[in-house]
Amino acid sequence: QVQLVESGGGSVQTGESLRLSCRAQGPNFDRYAMAWFRQAPGKQREAVSCIRWTNDITYYPESLKGRFTISRDNDKNTLYLQINNLTPDDTAMYYCAASKYSYGDCRSRQDNYLYWGQGTQVTVSS
Repeated sequence: QVQLVESGGGSVQTGESLRLSCRAQGPNFDRYAMAWFRQAPGKQREAVSCIRWTNDITYYPESLKGRFTISRDNDKNTLYLQINNLTPDDTAMYYCAASKYSYGDCRSRQDNYLYWGQGTQVTVSS
């Protein structure tokens, strides 16, 4: 069982940056592929990024490459998402998730993830 708690969201202006954190409680954090998803009002949840348990393979949708950076610190049981040059289109609830299986690959499909946090809200104003 893994419990995930996100933090770091907030209300910012266009062009600013945020670093989101996801603290994991439970064993074997370093065995799970981890991901960030987001859901804007009235839209479906979408994958933002994921990172393999080995910390060497990541995924970003083409539309988000260059502004989003995922990382993890297995010693601290924490996942991060650095977001630069925020725009109002980035306004959403951001969720972290841990994969169903140990030693899994980085995948963008939601059904690959079993454990989810409660989310942290990011609001960007123009």
